[in-house]
Amino acid sequence: MSKERIANVNKNIVYEAGKDAFKKLNPKVMARNPVMFVVEVGFFITLILSIYPGVFGESANREYNIAVTIILFATIIFANFAEALAEGRGKAQANSLKKTKQDTKAKLIQKDGSIKIVDSFQLRKGDIVLVEANDLIPTDGEIIEGVAAIDESAITGESASVIKESGGDFSSVTGGTKVISDFIKIKVSADPGESFLDRMIHLVEGAKRQKTPNEIALGTLLVSLTIIFLLVCTTLVPIASYVDVTLPTATMVALLVCLIPTTIGGLLSAIGIAGMDRVTQFNVIAKSGKSVEAAGDINTIILDKTGTITHGNRMASDLIPASGISQEELTQCAVYASLYDDTPEGRSVVEFARKIGVPENALNKAGSVGIEFSAETRMSGTDFSDGKRLRKGAVDTIMKYIEHQGGRVPAGLKDACDEVAKKGGTPLVVTEGNRILGTIHLKDTVKPGMKERFEELRKMGIKSIMCTGDNPLTAATIAKEAGVDDFIAEAKPEDKISVIKREQAEGKLVAMTGDGTNDAPALAQADVGLAMNTGTNAAKEAANMVDLDSDPTKIIEVVSIGKQLLMTRGALTTFSIANDVAKYFAIIPAMFMLAIPQMKALNIMGLATPQSAILSALLFNAIIIPLLIPLAMKGVKYVPMSASRLLKRNLALYGVGGVFVPFIGIKVIDLLLVVLKVV
Repeated sequence: MSKERIANVNKNIVYEAGKDAFKKLNPKVMARNPVMFVVEVGFFITLILSIYPGVFGESANREYNIAVTIILFATIIFANFAEALAEGRGKAQANSLKKTKQDTKAKLIQKDGSIKIVDSFQLRKGDIVLVEANDLIPTDGEIIEGVAAIDESAITGESASVIKESGGDFSSVTGGTKVISDFIKIKVSADPGESFLDRMIHLVEGAKRQKTPNEIALGTLLVSLTIIFLLVCTTLVPIASYVDVTLPTATMVALLVCLIPTTIGGLLSAIGIAGMDRVTQFNVIAKSGKSVEAAGDINTIILDKTGTITHGNRMASDLIPASGISQEELTQCAVYASLYDDTPEGRSVVEFARKIGVPENALNKAGSVGIEFSAETRMSGTDFSDGKRLRKGAVDTIMKYIEHQGGRVPAGLKDACDEVAKKGGTPLVVTEGNRILGTIHLKDTVKPGMKERFEELRKMGIKSIMCTGDNPLTAATIAKEAGVDDFIAEAKPEDKISVIKREQAEGKLVAMTGDGTNDAPALAQADVGLAMNTGTNAAKEAANMVDLDSDPTKIIEVVSIGKQLLMTRGALTTFSIANDVAKYFAIIPAMFMLAIPQMKALNIMGLATPQSAILSALLFNAIIIPLLIPLAMKGVKYVPMSASRLLKRNLALYGVGGVFVPFIGIKVIDLLLVVLKVV
């Protein structure tokens, strides 16, 4: 999914959010947010007073009641707009995913081997389909035969194709992607409406979005504060009556609305929704808000090696000449033998040659015929018009080939191949005619930038552990090259689960990234399981997040977003509660200072009149919600630091700031009301 299709906010999203904000005025919908429901009840009370000023037996002041009603209505609309805007962005992301779904035709393989063209929605789980070059893959499935380059840009936004083949961890394909070359046979793994893309669209649209434990706890706190202030405001009426002070109903409603945590109450839902949407912007689909939130508290991350830390495809890393053969001759012949080899290994030989300085003119195919790699021959090569024949392939295959050609195996070749194998690599032997020229060392290479990314994790206080089935020597080499904190060699699926359980037993939250079927149990056990989209369906089903780009380092962004989510919620809660201090000094003196002159001492802001003080506080209470929407949507910037330092920083910024900003804002609004002669 390209970032161009996931714009944070555009005119259409804002327009739709504006319409939804009014639709959410339905009391049944508002009741899900108790804080804002209280505001809506207050709005209806003041609306009645605006139409029938003396209905509650108090002196009529229609203009004042209308002003309070309008401000309360704006407060509700602003809060609804924040939630609708966050939901609208999720809907836009879902629509971009829907664009990849097409009513495609499928080549269904019948039991007698014949091909029948059917619509993709007619396919059922277990069906076998043939997909050839330039065909769209009709639905999700597992490759059971063939190797093909697949364009997944419709989902990931990445233009580079990926190689997928039957068996292993790169056999899963997604409906809507396109085969670029060769052909594959796919066993359908999902019935109509149950594909990976269908489920992801359903999740992004938020149909099953549930509140997280942290959000539920905060919601309980807000409800408790609302009940407390409701009791306080209720008891103020008889107390005021005792001292012969009449408190207008509209003023009591304004006081209640200003004292309850309306700011965080109006933004709480938007913060949670925006957290899930932010991971979607990084091409990660979160199956629940709980997983995003848990990512913010991760202590340990477990990573599978193959396809996660490393490319998964074996790539040329060294060329080892046989006795009596020069490095230049081996390099040249290895390149020529790979010119027509379109496998990842073959392409890596050519790429390796480029890196070590082989000129482009040496890659000329003129006057040559390619011998493509096949599973049967297990070798590939190039025949030239001058009779020169170059081959490369598996050790045992080349040995038989040389014997058939009447050649001999040079001394030291077996030792060189054994050394490559000991390091966890794969040796390929290069020949020219009946001569063996040397060995190509293929190894699963570490993805670029991994060391720097693991350093970022360390700064966050997160320990990284690599799990691999390789021998200890190979595992140590990869671990050092990647920069992980620890590794477990010769790991079986149950070993990965044991590591996760051990860390969890110590009170740590654990994240796991992986792509294979053997990773599925560990992904399910982890607090945060991030599966690669290139991986198997089993891995994607077990995880609670799926990375469409198949970049294991994406967990760093996920962790940052999780921390952002927690920090944003905490920061805005602190700001909202701190706001109440300033609003207290604005409204309480205004309510009593006419009847009790001594209360003027508390009017430290020097607000003009009781009515202007109340309206100023109420206006600020409404205006601050839309002003904080960008922060709720984007999240508080996360900078790696200790928890105590982070707490002090947020208290200083959002606690102290939450006290002083309302003082300034309320005073400015009061001056404007006086200048405009509103009061």
